[in-house]
Amino acid sequence: MKKSTVDDEYPNGSKRLFVPAVETKAETTVINSKFIATCAPVFSVEEAKDFILKIRKTYPDATHHVPAYVIGHQPSTVCYCNDDGEPAGSAGRPILTVLTGSGMGDIAIVVTRYFGGTKLGIGGLVHAYGGAAKKVLSIVPRAEKVLMDSFQFDIDYHLFELIKNLFNTENVLLIDHIFAEKITLSAKVESFRFPEIEAKLNELSNGKIILEKISERKMEIRPI
Repeated sequence: MKKSTVDDEYPNGSKRLFVPAVETKAETTVINSKFIATCAPVFSVEEAKDFILKIRKTYPDATHHVPAYVIGHQPSTVCYCNDDGEPAGSAGRPILTVLTGSGMGDIAIVVTRYFGGTKLGIGGLVHAYGGAAKKVLSIVPRAEKVLMDSFQFDIDYHLFELIKNLFNTENVLLIDHIFAEKITLSAKVESFRFPEIEAKLNELSNGKIILEKISERKMEIRPI
């Protein structure tokens, strides 16, 4: 279930990388069988396996724990699903189909089933497991992975307020400032916006500001 309240791309055309913000649960009941769908952010296969194991331990008396996950974002992803004893293709695949159509990556879902005494049939299982996955995805809050550049530069004192105003307007995060003969500012911004901010700082200072990147680009998770 793909949400459309936030644009899928930045103004420069680069794709936004959505992930679940927090672990989230949703319950459904189909003909007396209870389905508990638990969704969580996972950033590696190892994290996904640990999450699946955690859910198994949380509901040790359940009949099935059906997992699916997508690590990474298109076009480079690792996808996995398992039917956990349900008929082949009736449980894991429907969940994975929902995941791959959700617009999110780095995401895992485990749908836990407590059997209610009535068999649902292949079609009923596909509907139940896929429906459980859709329900939890309809309520999970989203975050996004953002590649950030950190940088620093020296300025004369008369530029300090002008640059603070620019950073506030452009949503550049001011990390630190050191007052000495000049002011040394440290800041960070989305990597795709770095050239734009660099150009605006050069314009503001008549080309006197020289930016120095102070760390490798880092991927950060931030709420939407």
